Amino acid sequence: MNIADHEPVVAFTLARYPRRERVRALAHLGLDRWPLAHVPGLRFWRLLGVGQGRVFDPHADLHRYALFTVWRSLEDLRRFENTSAVMGRIYQRAEEAWTVHMLPVSWHGTWGGNDPFQGFVAAPPPQADPWIILTRATIRSTRVRAFLRAVPAVAEQLLQQPALLQSVGVGEAPLFYQATLSLWSTLPSVKRFAYSQNAHADVIKRTRKEQWYREEMFARFRPLASFGTWDGIDPLGTLTE
Repeated sequence: MNIADHEPVVAFTLARYPRRERVRALAHLGLDRWPLAHVPGLRFWRLLGVGQGRVFDPHADLHRYALFTVWRSLEDLRRFENTSAVMGRIYQRAEEAWTVHMLPVSWHGTWGGNDPFQGFVAAPPPQADPWIILTRATIRSTRVRAFLRAVPAVAEQLLQQPALLQSVGVGEAPLFYQATLSLWSTLPSVKRFAYSQNAHADVIKRTRKEQWYREEMFARFRPLASFGTWDGIDPLGTLTE
């Protein structure tokens, strides 16, 4: 699927730094805030720390860094990727970096009190293309223990899904502000995992009944294009071409 240069778009970048650049990777989480706040056309952004492994982990991976952005137009995004100091540092210093451009197909909830995708026209769902799923929550301090106890069983089931292409746990702060971005080959597989797998279905019920979250967001995206590598490959490969 192609979109016009003037249409809004969403992007996600995941970068991994060599050991010698670990301090600089952490510095991005602070130093990049000012330049991002002044980028033309950037409507919403979050600098994100990354957990160890492929799912939520309370232990940070100090070699990885992520950036989630929402843009007024594809043209603004391309200008940022080609000319910004933020992306320039990633390209120069990261051991590898992966970026995906995508459109929201459906979403509900808020992030930081706002709807990041306000004004978007929901993209038509892909027919045979992959899906990208974002789940994000602000966890109540009184529910962190219950959340951490529930994570291992859900994570184990997630990683066993044949249709799961890749996934990563990210967050704005340890424990309380958490998100997972996952890539799937088919939507039915996402739905089966979300609502038919015992551990995950049970957690969904408990989050509602016990009010684990102060805020949450769930979004499904249609990928448009992907660049670079994630753990040595592009997990979307030719699926977005």
